[in-house]
Amino acid sequence: MYRYLTFGLLILLISTSLAVTAFGQQFEDVTAAEMAKSYRRAAEQGVVEAQHNLGHMYRIGFGVPQDYVQAHMWFNLAASRFPASDKESRERAVKNRDRVASKMTPAQISEAQRLAREWKPKKEVN
Repeated sequence: MYRYLTFGLLILLISTSLAVTAFGQQFEDVTAAEMAKSYRRAAEQGVVEAQHNLGHMYRIGFGVPQDYVQAHMWFNLAASRFPASDKESRERAVKNRDRVASKMTPAQISEAQRLAREWKPKKEVN
């Protein structure tokens, strides 16, 4: 009897642990998606730090599908928009853009550059 009780408690513990882990993953996914949505809104309005952070999110697929073209575009925009006085941030954006470019085809790089050239800031919509 004790053995069955122990086995039952073990099964309950494992299933509860799996449920908590699954819930935690869902929570993390929702949080990442909300974070990406916030960064996108700010990036589209021209907030350079948000552009850089959104590039990272696309590079690793955090809260958004992994997309090197989008990552390259946002890093490229950030590199060109950080103020000249912020040389360190500008260099970091260039380094991140080049790191992503090393994983892309020439056609993908061309597409990312085209998107960056055509990008225009959006007005905030309430």
